[in-house]
Amino acid sequence: MGTDIHAPLGQNRKERPQSAGPSRFPAGNAVFAVAVAGLLGFSGWTAMAPSGLLTTPLPAPADETASNSQTEGKADQKVAVADRERVPRTSGLSGGRVEETLTDDGNVVRTYKPGTRSGNGPLIIEASRVGQDQRTAAFPNEDLLEDTSDGKIPVIGLDGTRPMDQYARPWSGARGTRIAIVVGGLGLSQTGTQRALKQLPGEVTLAFAASGNSLPRWMQEARRNGHEILLQVPFEPFDYPENDPGPHTLRTDLGEAKNLAELHRAMAKTTNYTGIVNFMGGRFLSDADALEPVIRDVASRGLLFLDDGSSAQSLSGTIAGTVEAPHAFADLQLDADLSRASVLKKLDELERIARRNGTAIGVASAFDESVDAIREWCEEAGSRGIEIVGVASLADILAKKQ
Repeated sequence: MGTDIHAPLGQNRKERPQSAGPSRFPAGNAVFAVAVAGLLGFSGWTAMAPSGLLTTPLPAPADETASNSQTEGKADQKVAVADRERVPRTSGLSGGRVEETLTDDGNVVRTYKPGTRSGNGPLIIEASRVGQDQRTAAFPNEDLLEDTSDGKIPVIGLDGTRPMDQYARPWSGARGTRIAIVVGGLGLSQTGTQRALKQLPGEVTLAFAASGNSLPRWMQEARRNGHEILLQVPFEPFDYPENDPGPHTLRTDLGEAKNLAELHRAMAKTTNYTGIVNFMGGRFLSDADALEPVIRDVASRGLLFLDDGSSAQSLSGTIAGTVEAPHAFADLQLDADLSRASVLKKLDELERIARRNGTAIGVASAFDESVDAIREWCEEAGSRGIEIVGVASLADILAKKQ
């Protein structure tokens, strides 16, 4: 054997002597054959025994495939149905019961109760995702919409998910300096809206005017580009009607029912927004009787209310704190003086506020000068340790502090 190890495999082998015994199989091979036969026998018994074990049938021979294809297809469908029935699935939104009670003061109180399910055994609950993947952000979550005579408007899901959570722009979670920038007036001008969507980075929150055109189209493009969006609703200013914010303006003399009807009409214009922001509204925002039902309704639908800071007499923060509504207040109007240099100066001031308080919110309109200055400033903000976030992340924090 010492020399055979150096020989090529299969060459120079010595002839093996013929066995003199009557058997051609060594004892070791016989034991191995018995073991294989035993294993095959056990496998056959397992397949035939009523133990509940599922087996996969062997494929039919080629000449039988055509004749048995329909039968096998029906069998596969039965197995698939059986599997679904064996382990039921639910989205986490199904099975709940919602009861609505109209109180004496006209408010609607919703009570959510878990529903019962039929059958026994395990149940897989497929939880809803908070926030949307950018690839699907242009599509609304139908569980967060309510059918009305005006169209579909936001509502809190049966599992408690709010639209402001579902459609919020994700952020890092770091407790650094955070700034939200809101650019409004989108949807009124096609060229202006296109330019803003093309120029502004996805971190900037966009506000679409309820009186704008083609809002579903613009919403989809904005969401695909990563923007969080708001709905801009016209409120009555002090000098109304000389200064008219537009059709379907919420007014102090309309009464609660009419104002809520106008609000819902605006809400139905598009979807996938995290909240409402006022357009003008000095008189309306300073009237508690007119403003409180609106903020209550906005909050009851899982939306935030952003006050653009244009009215020093606004009561939105006080009322929002009283009814525990998600609320935010803009720190600065960035383009009151419409020039690129002035907007950049205001953005620097907004940064100083954010460094002092931890967060800050600035608002602007979609003028070319504003868009150019905001784009330029945002490109450099990250290098100074500033994170630009969606306004919903700051509104939620402010609401918890109240």
